[in-house]
Amino acid sequence: MIIDTHAHLNMEDYDLDIDYVLGKALKQEVSKVIVIGMEDVSNRVAIKLAEEHDMLYATVGIHPGYVDDDQDVERLKDYLNHSKVVAIGECGLDFYWRDDNKILQKDVFQKQIELAMEYQKPLVIHTRNSFQEAYDMVLPYKGQITGVFHCFSSDLDDAKKAVELGFMIGIDGPITFKNNETLKKIVEQIDLKHILVETDSPYLTPAPYRGKRNEPGNTRYVVEKIAEIKRMDIHDVASITTDNARRLFHIKED
Repeated sequence: MIIDTHAHLNMEDYDLDIDYVLGKALKQEVSKVIVIGMEDVSNRVAIKLAEEHDMLYATVGIHPGYVDDDQDVERLKDYLNHSKVVAIGECGLDFYWRDDNKILQKDVFQKQIELAMEYQKPLVIHTRNSFQEAYDMVLPYKGQITGVFHCFSSDLDDAKKAVELGFMIGIDGPITFKNNETLKKIVEQIDLKHILVETDSPYLTPAPYRGKRNEPGNTRYVVEKIAEIKRMDIHDVASITTDNARRLFHIKED
């Protein structure tokens, strides 16, 4: 079975057919999905979905794209003892969309790093045009916190730095895209024990469905591509990445 470690099922894209989407996921052998919070409203919806569906878990955090509207990191504490909240995030830095509020982004991220220390929860880190800055902020906590660099979009050297820091690498639909040699090289050279599979639904839909709404069931195509690149059996890739997810997020086997 496969775990989609990053999906935004708490977005309105799934309001009308969440049960159908989850049923399709199970048919593709995706047995668990982690629903990712990005600010207070989506955090609460992620938890509600996790309460309503056994196969769902939740994270809570403040995404760098929302820091202008939500900076209340203290409020996350209200959710962190919930039995189905498995991580802090999505948090981090994004200098692709905005780089005029770097100080605010770093301040909100720093507070979530410290919260991860306090509650011993893994971090789900978003980086876009910002890996080095995010890495530098986490580095002082090496050996004390862990997590995943979600939807990894940097190069092999940075992937090695993330792994050496004790973090996982999140691999999504772009691994199936043509002309993505950098990501394929990362998958080829990074040991599978450091890799998680994700969809980032509804975004980043893998081939052959690129351009359509992404869904957790499509995690299977990510697993298949990793197996092809590494010349491994798909079931072995599914088993190892699932074990990685269970270990990082403390998800028990059924």
